[in-house]
Amino acid sequence: MKKKNEYRTIFLSDIHLGTRDSKADEVIAFLKATRCERLVLNGDIVDGWALRGGGRWLPSHTKFVRTVLKKMEKQGTEVIYLRGNHDDILERFLPIDFGNLQIDDEYIHETPQGSYLVVHGDGFDSVTTSHRWVAIAGAKGYELLLGINRLYNRWRAIRGKEYFSLSKTIKSRVKSAVSFVDRYEDQLKELAVVRGCKGIICGHIHTAADKQLDNGIHYLNSGDWVESLTAIVEPEPGVFELVHYTDFMAAFDSDAALREHEKDFEEVSRPEAPYRTPAPAEAVVV
Repeated sequence: MKKKNEYRTIFLSDIHLGTRDSKADEVIAFLKATRCERLVLNGDIVDGWALRGGGRWLPSHTKFVRTVLKKMEKQGTEVIYLRGNHDDILERFLPIDFGNLQIDDEYIHETPQGSYLVVHGDGFDSVTTSHRWVAIAGAKGYELLLGINRLYNRWRAIRGKEYFSLSKTIKSRVKSAVSFVDRYEDQLKELAVVRGCKGIICGHIHTAADKQLDNGIHYLNSGDWVESLTAIVEPEPGVFELVHYTDFMAAFDSDAALREHEKDFEEVSRPEAPYRTPAPAEAVVV
């Protein structure tokens, strides 16, 4: 029987490594506290747009990469990396298969109840596909909003108030943003029907969800690790749960889980070879 923090599959998306607002430390803690047979990284894991525009690659971002590699090495985790729009540079090299690491555009996840199509979802965002410069400008605007959000939440923290997301509030109150999410879900629903799949698992819009749509399609969105800090987990074949980082870590003894798995992520230091004084050169008789 699997432990509470052991899963068949974990789905993560939109970590945006290379930006200041990527919650790399939190996603590392989540990965260290869990075990899974398969880890699906569903797009926008690395933010190439931000890095090309002066973004910052932090030590915690390198640590995330090392954590994933350690899960592959020590825990035998299969990793499937799907291209997003912010890491679209990968598209020219796809597909890539390195044994336990596969990089591709999409993935079919098989369950006893039927198959699920796993895609990042940017192909159903008309701004991303038809007006790339507008999408890049929008990404810059989102970064600015997150910067304002950081300052505002520092002020709230001083006053003892909890975190507040300006971007989520704006998205929930602006009618066009709400209708965009609805259209996005409908388009992905139709894709699942065309592909003969029971459900679809996506990311891209930073809006986590787990719902049954009107034609019986199971729609799952893994959210993001910029603000939502959410993931989709599969404890048993075909059983999916949407988990939030804070609630997940508080629901069980996460410190004990981290201690239990910590040995898998220890960096092995190689002892330096002892210094040996070179032997004196033999005299050459001429």
